[in-house]
Amino acid sequence: MALMLTGMGVSRGVSIGPVFVLHRDQPEIIEKSIEKKQISAEVRRFKTAHAFARKQLLKVKDGIPKDSPEDISAFIETHLLMLDDSMLASTPVDMIKQNLCNAEWALKLQRDGIVKVFESMDDPYIATRRDDVKHVFNRVMKALVSGGKTGEVEEAQNWKNQIIVADDLTPADTVLMQHNGVAGFVTEMGGPLSHTAILARSLNIPAIVGLTEARRYLNAGEPLVIDGENGMVMADPDEGSIIHFQKRQREIKRKVRELVKLTDTKPRTKSGEKITLLANIEIEDDLKALRKVNAAGVGLYRTEFLYMRRDDIPDEEEHFKTYMRVLKALRGAPLTIRTVDLGADKEVDTVATGPLAHNPAMGLRGIRLCLNDPSLFVPQLRAILRASAKGPIKIMFPMLTTVTELHQAIQLLETTKDSLRSKGIKFNDKIPIGGMIEVPAAAISSSHFAQHLDFLSIGTNDLIQYTLAIDRIDDQVNYLYDPLNPAVLSLIKIIIDAGAKQKIPVTMCGEMAGNSSYTRLLLGLGLREFSMPPNSILEIKSVLRGTNISTIRRRALALLHSSDKSKQIDLLKRLNE
Repeated sequence: MALMLTGMGVSRGVSIGPVFVLHRDQPEIIEKSIEKKQISAEVRRFKTAHAFARKQLLKVKDGIPKDSPEDISAFIETHLLMLDDSMLASTPVDMIKQNLCNAEWALKLQRDGIVKVFESMDDPYIATRRDDVKHVFNRVMKALVSGGKTGEVEEAQNWKNQIIVADDLTPADTVLMQHNGVAGFVTEMGGPLSHTAILARSLNIPAIVGLTEARRYLNAGEPLVIDGENGMVMADPDEGSIIHFQKRQREIKRKVRELVKLTDTKPRTKSGEKITLLANIEIEDDLKALRKVNAAGVGLYRTEFLYMRRDDIPDEEEHFKTYMRVLKALRGAPLTIRTVDLGADKEVDTVATGPLAHNPAMGLRGIRLCLNDPSLFVPQLRAILRASAKGPIKIMFPMLTTVTELHQAIQLLETTKDSLRSKGIKFNDKIPIGGMIEVPAAAISSSHFAQHLDFLSIGTNDLIQYTLAIDRIDDQVNYLYDPLNPAVLSLIKIIIDAGAKQKIPVTMCGEMAGNSSYTRLLLGLGLREFSMPPNSILEIKSVLRGTNISTIRRRALALLHSSDKSKQIDLLKRLNE
């Protein structure tokens, strides 16, 4: 009899295959005291394990096919950089010496301390980096406990055509899966923003995460079906189910071939309206994915990643050179640069933000931090302005709450212009200025913001979290994360209408913009500019080509005004038919 389970689908596709249960649970670590004469031997044990872990990662990296997406090597390189960082390479050694404890205990204390810091961060993307910290630390821990006999690369050779079921997976595991031809994977932990999930999407491996106690219910060798779009797992399917999902597999492959054909077509609706499809980027390597799908430009460039994993703050010249490289790669397409969004929820050692806030999401962050510390803000403003003389750049301020904050930011920008002007440095004096509308107060007041800005950008990730008072990476409450909540849709409509009244563009750059389930709803509410991960653009373009806006507007407004969840789902389904 078939068993149905549900998790979180993070990478689309249907897979059918036998279960391969991966057991990589961490052993219980016990503190052991050592004598001074044992310090050298214990340090040597740690360094040997550290070197073995590095060798493992290098072996995985060397096995990545040359035609694989660039971000695959980048993720492994990130783990190598973390491995070589002093927090892991030398601090545990110091703890062994100071605490006279075994290497495993020193490593555990250091890991737990760093993970705790990451878990206090509110930003979903940054907070999920705690998983990477765990993965890298645990790799060394396994080498310590096993004496360097983990053999994961050799184990992966048995994964071909199987569906991996595990508590969690590292990016290295995911790369090995693709290299060894796995059918898909299911994990008990993880979320849509983890590196493992991002890699699964990049590698087109169907994947489901967050299926609690999956290894308890799924047995090694039993046939399994996973639907990465709907988060559905079916164990021991009958013949009829297998035939049904095999048909789904063929349909998905056909759809992918059809989407590729849309690469060079213009994003227009069936009724002829031109829609702008932009891309969100974080690192320069994202530009290659952007070019593959012919995005109209960059709607969101997250510049805080310039501040990560380093011992100093990027200066004006580094900012400028980075923006110039991005501009050159865009070949005349527009670039929207979001000023740095650091703060209590995105701590970096080089930026002083005061003590960790009790509620980081509402602390000194985003534009608040920048206005509080002009020495952090002004070098970036100077670099953006200088680059604006070389190409079509827009500037966007994050986390706006009051119009007073906006006035202060614009005044600082004008002062920076005066400084450049006095030195004869060229810049675009009419550089478009935009604001991220992601705080409910700003959404409600968006008509006031629109009077002073050239464009608005809806950040749905935070807007939804703040409106519903939930943390979407908290497993206990993330079921409440609902883009269709009437309060959320009402705020989105208010922002779109504010832009229309003031005759300025409104873009949406949150995850909702890249989810094709909501494309017609957003079009019906009046949105005409979308910014999303590059790999979502072709699918959104496909939805546009089958959409007649005049016929969906009424249903979109009906959904907006409905508070009945089942009715909302039915209306959304009818919108997407």
